[in-house]
Amino acid sequence: MKLYTTISSLQVAIKTDRAKGLKVGFVPTMGALHEGHLSLVEQAGTSSDIVVVSIFVNPNQFNDSNDLANYPRTMEEDLKLLSTVRCDYVFYPDVEEIYPVPDTRQFSFGILENVMEGKFRPGHFNGVAQVVSRLFEIVDPDLAYFGRKDFQQLAVIKNLVLQLQLRVEIVACDIVREPDGLAMSSRNKLLLPEYREVAPLIYRTLMQAKSLSATSSLENVKEYVLDEISRTNLLTAEYFEIVDDTNLQSIKSWNEPGIKVGCIAVFAGKIRLIDNLIF
Repeated sequence: MKLYTTISSLQVAIKTDRAKGLKVGFVPTMGALHEGHLSLVEQAGTSSDIVVVSIFVNPNQFNDSNDLANYPRTMEEDLKLLSTVRCDYVFYPDVEEIYPVPDTRQFSFGILENVMEGKFRPGHFNGVAQVVSRLFEIVDPDLAYFGRKDFQQLAVIKNLVLQLQLRVEIVACDIVREPDGLAMSSRNKLLLPEYREVAPLIYRTLMQAKSLSATSSLENVKEYVLDEISRTNLLTAEYFEIVDDTNLQSIKSWNEPGIKVGCIAVFAGKIRLIDNLIF
């Protein structure tokens, strides 16, 4: 595993690999790695010849300066974790390396960006698009791996690839959960013990809602989820929506065609957690 902090040094290594006909797989992260990230890296290792992992906390996708300041940064631990799986290159740039000049590009994702995360985190997906397109430009991967936990982000990135006509293939990877069901997230490290104890209620509620959907109305299922989360004063639901998996618009009836996904955002104290489940 080799560590690179500059674009030029990373690109020299990748250019050498490409000259040998090797396929490049890429896992972009913001660090504070966990088993969920490692599952992406392991999947990359099964379908790519060279695995590149980036660690970069992107300031452009935070609409809350306190959230940016408090985001966990655990580089030493991250490198130890990556040494346990097959990772060829780690790219660890600073902000000036990624953004030598301010990135003022504006992207439009239409209806994909105006609901759920986009509604409550204005500007977030534009910042995601800026950094992901920049990293794709730098690494020029054949395949890029993203987790389904960030379900809306995954849809936005797929749309970004279409807009920019990039050759990269986006590989969606399953959510990895703790033994108690909590979706693995870098933000879990920030949870105080009392909030960590109740956080698995989110997944349990989604699972029960999925069961109820066979016999209950859409409205009753949504009401059930919000009521269950509010049963403890330690959790506050920001939203719960059941959406079409393609356009991310809220469905009006169980009879609508297509795959339906329940998506939720919950505050555990000051820490914001997201999760989703296919219904």
